[in-house]
Amino acid sequence: MVDVAKNLHDVLDNLPDGVRLVAISKFHPNEYIEAAYKAGQRVFGESHEQELQKKVETLPKDIEWHFIGHLQTNKVKYIAPYISMIEAVDSMKLMKEINKQASKHDRVIKILLELHIAEEETKYGLTLDACRQLLADGEWRDLKNVHICGLMMMASNVDEQEQIRHEMMTAANFFDEVKAKYFADDDEFKERSWGMSHDYKIAVQCRSTLVRVGTAIFGPRVY
Repeated sequence: MVDVAKNLHDVLDNLPDGVRLVAISKFHPNEYIEAAYKAGQRVFGESHEQELQKKVETLPKDIEWHFIGHLQTNKVKYIAPYISMIEAVDSMKLMKEINKQASKHDRVIKILLELHIAEEETKYGLTLDACRQLLADGEWRDLKNVHICGLMMMASNVDEQEQIRHEMMTAANFFDEVKAKYFADDDEFKERSWGMSHDYKIAVQCRSTLVRVGTAIFGPRVY
C-alpha cells in the first residue's frame, strides 16, 4: 500500500508559496484519492472522461477537477457540467466547443493554452507562433463561457536538466509576452502549468504556478 499522505506532504514541502499542486489521479483508485483528500489535497487531474465521470459521482463534491490530457471535441459535453479547468487546449475549434457546452450549463470554464515547446513529435500543443496567431486573430474574445487563465506545457522527457530548464523558461518568458500584450488587465490570467513528478522541482525554479504530480504521490499507475 502506497503511503499517499506521506508522499503528498513530501511533494508539498518542496512547493513555495504561490505554487499549487494538481495531484494526477488518473488510473489510481478512489481510496488513493480519498487518502490525499483527507490529507488536505483538493485539486486532482484526470485525462479520461469516463473514469473521471465515475470519480466525480463517488468522491467529495468540493474537489476541483482539472482535465489534463488531450481532449477531443466530441468528449467536451461529458465533462462540461463539472470540470473546473481544462489544462490542454490547443485549437480554436476546441475552445469554441468548450464555450458551446459550458453555455448549456450556464458556466464559465477556465482553460489553459497548451504550448508545444519540447522537441518530441508526440506532444500536442500550439507552437509559440501558432499561439501568437490564435491570440492575434482575437476570435477568443467573443467566447463568453471560456476564460483563458494561462499556459501549460510538457518539457521533454529527458535526463538533461538544462534542456528541461530551457524549455520551461521559454514558456515562462512567452507567458510574460502574451500577458503584457493581451491579458495585462486580467488578474485571472496567471497560471503557468509545467512540472511533473520527475521535473517539478525544476519547474518551481522556472516560475510554474501549477505542478502536475502523480507517480511521486500515488506510485506507479494501475492500468
